[in-house]
Amino acid sequence: MCGRYAAITRVKAIEKRFNVTATQPELFVPNTNISHGELAPVITNTKPGELQFFQFGFTPFWAQKQFYTINARSEGDSNKSDDPHYTGFMGIINKPMFRKSIRSQRCLVVADCFIEGPKKEKLNKPYAVYLQNNEYPFAMAGIWDEWVNTKTGEIVNSFAVITTGANDLMHQIEHHRSPVILSKNNEQAWLDSSLDLGEVTDMLKPYPAHLMNAYPIATTIKNPQVNGIELLQPVGERIYKEYEYEIYEEFKLQGMGHTSARVRKNQEEDPPNQSGEQPSLF
Repeated sequence: MCGRYAAITRVKAIEKRFNVTATQPELFVPNTNISHGELAPVITNTKPGELQFFQFGFTPFWAQKQFYTINARSEGDSNKSDDPHYTGFMGIINKPMFRKSIRSQRCLVVADCFIEGPKKEKLNKPYAVYLQNNEYPFAMAGIWDEWVNTKTGEIVNSFAVITTGANDLMHQIEHHRSPVILSKNNEQAWLDSSLDLGEVTDMLKPYPAHLMNAYPIATTIKNPQVNGIELLQPVGERIYKEYEYEIYEEFKLQGMGHTSARVRKNQEEDPPNQSGEQPSLF
C-alpha cells in the first residue's frame, strides 16, 4: 500500500516537469509526510494542463458520508497472494467504489518519494522509497471523484493511489504491495479518457526495481502531525548500493535531498558524479 508520501518539489519545477500550470499555487505546502485528509498535488484527466490540489483519501460520489480510502488494489479481490508477476483479471474495473473512476476519472499523483515499511512492522521500520538518477517528481497512478456534502453543500475532490504487487525492491523491504508508478511515456495516456480499458489496466504493473532505491528513516514519520525535511534523513544504508559511502550522525540538507555528509567513495569504482557534487539523499 501507499499510506504516506512526500511532495516537496517547488511548484515551478512541478509545472515544468509535467507541462502544467498551477492556478492556485498558494494551496501548495511542501509536505514530507502526506497522510489521509490532506491536500496534495494532482493532475486530472479533465484538466490535464492544470496542477490541482485534491484531498488524499478517496470518497466516491455516491457515499452518504465522507471517508478516506487511500489505496485501490489494481487486482481487486484477485491475486490474494500478491504475486508480482500476476497477469490475470484486474478486478478494480468491477469494484463498486472504483469502477466509474478507473474508466473516466484518472489522475497523476505528484510525488518525490513514498514511505513504506515491512508488512509486519509497518512504520515501526520505515523506508523512503524513490526513483534513482534524480527522477523526481514522478507520477503515481491515481483515481479521483467528486463528493458533495448534502448537509453543507461543500464539494470535496479526493483521490486514491492505485497499488500493485511488490517488485524486488519492495520485497527486500519485506512489503507485499507497491504504488503503481507510471513511466513518463505512460503519463499522458493515463489521462486520456478515451483510452481503451484494456490499455488502462495494462499500465497497472510494478515499476522496474532496478530504477528505484530506498533507505531507512526514523520512526518519527509515524506521527502524521510531524513534518519537515529532517523526516527524510537516512538512518542507515540504501537497499541497493549506488556508491560507497558512510552515514554520519550529522547531516546538513542542502535544498531538495542533498547532504554535506562526509562520503567515502570506493576508488576501484567509477564515481557516479563527475561534477564533484555531493550525493543526493534521493
